Amino acid sequence: MGVTDPAGPVMDRDEVDRALARLGQEHEAIETSLLALQDHAGRRLLEGADLTGVTRERWQETETRITRLWGYFDAYAAALRSAREIRARRRWASREDLVELTELLRGESVTVAGNGVLSESFSLSALVDRMNELYATSLDLVVACDAVWSALPARIDLLAAELQRTRKLAHSVGVRPGEHPSGDDLERITRTLTRLREDVISDPLAFWVPAEGSSAPGGGRPDTTVYDREARALEDVRREIDAVLTVRQDAEARLIRLRDVLSRADRTLAEARTARGEVLAKIAATEVPVVSGPPTVLQEQLATAAEYRRQAQWHRLSPLLESLEQKAEDELLRARESLTAVTAPLAVRAELRGRLDAYKAKVARHGLAEDPFLVERYDAARRMLWSAPCDLRVAEQAVLRYQQLAAELLGGGSGAPEDRKGDQS
Repeated sequence: MGVTDPAGPVMDRDEVDRALARLGQEHEAIETSLLALQDHAGRRLLEGADLTGVTRERWQETETRITRLWGYFDAYAAALRSAREIRARRRWASREDLVELTELLRGESVTVAGNGVLSESFSLSALVDRMNELYATSLDLVVACDAVWSALPARIDLLAAELQRTRKLAHSVGVRPGEHPSGDDLERITRTLTRLREDVISDPLAFWVPAEGSSAPGGGRPDTTVYDREARALEDVRREIDAVLTVRQDAEARLIRLRDVLSRADRTLAEARTARGEVLAKIAATEVPVVSGPPTVLQEQLATAAEYRRQAQWHRLSPLLESLEQKAEDELLRARESLTAVTAPLAVRAELRGRLDAYKAKVARHGLAEDPFLVERYDAARRMLWSAPCDLRVAEQAVLRYQQLAAELLGGGSGAPEDRKGDQS
């Protein structure tokens, strides 16, 4: 929209003709802008919408402003017609015509009905300024509302469609409201998106952030804070459901592994209990730790996990499996430690037997296998190690005596048989 020249002295014919040409161009520009505003998609939506809040208040003001804008335009067009008619009276305008035209084109010659019974008088340039102001303000509101309606509802609908798919998937894996936090989150997101869409449709200006320092109509952006927050919340729920889906896919294999680990732990404990009885029967004067039975609570929890899987309660199965897997590994480790502790005396006896036989083989390689003193000490140690119950302390001393005598003989140290016999005694 244009701006007219300020008022001045009586215009000559050329000035009048130039002014009329300029005013005619402004008239066309103003009319084009007003028709574009009239046909603007945002304006049509505003006229048909059930508005609330700040948008309702501002649209009521804008409708009044647009009506006034058309009234100003009609007055402007009428004044321009009058000026053209005066100029068209004669080819060479008289002074009286020029005075009248100057007053019409530069003076406050346009009277427009105002609010109530008041009326306003404008020069054509001032009237154009007023129309520019009203037009910019009206267009700003229309463009802002249209921008919000163009951006947010479609995005909300897409997110709502994704939400529905997520809800169906969540329901299929047992993530339901009241039973799982993610189910409650889905309900809250659903309510928030429904309310958000209603608010955006009825009060778009509540979701508009004007640009700082912008004078362009519609300068700003839609406020997507609530939408973005709910989109992030839905993404968090999707990740949780993906985790539950992974549990559903791996549940059977994980349950099989759990049963295997617990079975190995039970077998190891059973072996430890059997070994304890053997140790008590074969080893004398030793403390053998008591072997406890398998904890029934793990079997109960395993049965619960299997029931969760049967009922497709994946959201409950997931944390239970994680806990059971750790407890099962701990139980297997405990069983192995019990077996090691129980069989320690047998391991000591086996080590003494091995050491005794190793020294016997060594002295045999050196031709000392028939030495009567070595044979006597070997037989004494062997009787102790292969008899039941075996006193490990006494047997160890017998093996040490055999080792010492063998070391003396292998080292070349020899004494009279009587001396060795005395040592033996």
